[in-house]
Amino acid sequence: MASPNVHEFNDLNFEAEVLKSDQTVLVDFTASWCGPCKMLSPIVDQVADELKGQLKVGKLDIDNAPLTAAKYAVQSVPTLMLFKNGERTRVQLGAIPKGRLLDFVNAE
Repeated sequence: MASPNVHEFNDLNFEAEVLKSDQTVLVDFTASWCGPCKMLSPIVDQVADELKGQLKVGKLDIDNAPLTAAKYAVQSVPTLMLFKNGERTRVQLGAIPKGRLLDFVNAE
């Protein structure tokens, strides 16, 4: 079951939810047909729960948000991006274990 702490991002809300957020935002670019994305999904949910209040976490389905995926040149999924003050600060390609995901978000 998906975490209530994980937001759903799309082409219509990406600017307001991510770029204008006063929190650092982790975006999981994903797709429903992607096996590695399905492996990463529960890990992203756990991180969202553990870092609630410190980090905004959301998923963006590239098939449902093609404009945003193209704007950020997402060529493979899963792709994780960290945004701070409206700027992309870090990118991680592929599924990673929870420890590496925590390192990724805490490396700022």
